[in-house]
Amino acid sequence: MTQDLPSILEAILLTADKPLSLDQLLKFFAADSDVDRQALRDALLVLSGQCFGRSFELREMASGYRLQTRAAFKQWVVKHQEEKPAKYSRAFLETLALIAWRQPITRAEIEEVRGVSVNTTIIKTLLERGWIRVVGHKEVPGRPEMLGTTREFLDYFNLKSLDDLPDLAAVKTLDVAHLADNSEAEVS
Repeated sequence: MTQDLPSILEAILLTADKPLSLDQLLKFFAADSDVDRQALRDALLVLSGQCFGRSFELREMASGYRLQTRAAFKQWVVKHQEEKPAKYSRAFLETLALIAWRQPITRAEIEEVRGVSVNTTIIKTLLERGWIRVVGHKEVPGRPEMLGTTREFLDYFNLKSLDDLPDLAAVKTLDVAHLADNSEAEVS
């Protein structure tokens, strides 16, 4: 079975609706089979190599492995989606970015950085999407909640870990360049 294992994993991952961890993948095989964690790792490495030059790739996410279309083919496969991608407000994105880069962080700390109060709907939406969670309480009067990101956040943004987040200085430069491009377009 070990020689067929990369193809078996390909079939499992193609039909999965979410990334699968090694433990979840192991559950697809009988306990008495010769498939163990190391055999899975080896087969995933082979499968990853087999994806070279194909329109899809094997990606390791925070919560496991998944097969996904390569970014170069996005313009064609995005037509499968009937619904338009969600549009997020600047306040929503700033709040999420602050939580991602400065976690754990309290709502008051977010408000201090942004200079405005955080709309409760933004925090509620981030919690409902499963992108953030309460990771503890700060040891100050009132014991405010400290917020941090989740595996769902990492998976949604194609990140294996928080270390994969771009450097904050690079993001600030990108934002300034983006704003400069937009202001030039408005002037023309």
